[in-house]
Amino acid sequence: MYQILAERELAPNIKQFMIDAPLIARKCMPGQFIVLRTSDKGERIPLTVFERDPKEGTIAIIFQEVGKTTKELGRLRTGETIQDVVGPLGTPSEIRNYGQVVAAAGGTAAAVAYPEIKALRLAGNRLITILGARSKDLLILEEEMKRYSNELYITTDDGSKGHHGFVTDILRKLIADGKKIDMVLAIGPAMMMKVASEITRPFRIKTIVSVNPIMLDATGMCGVCRVRVNNEMKLGCVDGPEFDGHQVDFDQLIARQNMYTEKEKESFHIYESKMKK
Repeated sequence: MYQILAERELAPNIKQFMIDAPLIARKCMPGQFIVLRTSDKGERIPLTVFERDPKEGTIAIIFQEVGKTTKELGRLRTGETIQDVVGPLGTPSEIRNYGQVVAAAGGTAAAVAYPEIKALRLAGNRLITILGARSKDLLILEEEMKRYSNELYITTDDGSKGHHGFVTDILRKLIADGKKIDMVLAIGPAMMMKVASEITRPFRIKTIVSVNPIMLDATGMCGVCRVRVNNEMKLGCVDGPEFDGHQVDFDQLIARQNMYTEKEKESFHIYESKMKK
């Protein structure tokens, strides 16, 4: 059992938990993730380690309540426990001094991008961060991103804050304006990462994406999280989650992500119905 030491709501239905997990806190690196279960009959879900404190033995996760398991997780409170927390999993990010890096993060993927942005800045890079959300109410980690960014751009789909549009609009403009870019880190919905990769492709700008395929065991045994990269089958859990964005087959990734959409909706509906009784 893993105890929740603290909780806070960052935005509507977006929460942050601090969890007592000393072994994971000691080993986890930027780019890696955990898999957790809320109960012994619960679904296994992957979540990025947003922050870690090896001395205190804690890790922090950020999640959005969008389905049965995340809704169930969100009902837990400080002092309660999570059944299983397994990690760190995945291959750590390649952190080095590239020069000038543009980091584009959409939605709750800001929680995935943050530890890498922090590590890249501490490695000597100059960071231009583009942080996006559907609306200003759903924008998270703005102050944290500002702390490690030389430049910070905000975008919202509805125009309620910053640029009215998408993070990829700003990326396209930076390139059009002749901004020197040595590497792009794009993390968010698969379509956003696809568009970002297509924008940078003609300019041969190194572009790294963090894929989020459906995942089960997260140790490379089941093959559920397979992703086609450079016409080869890779596993998101052990070969990734980060890949060269110019080599990822995003159409296949998106199709596989949507395979169980109706089943997920059905499961969520049943869960909500039970909770109302």
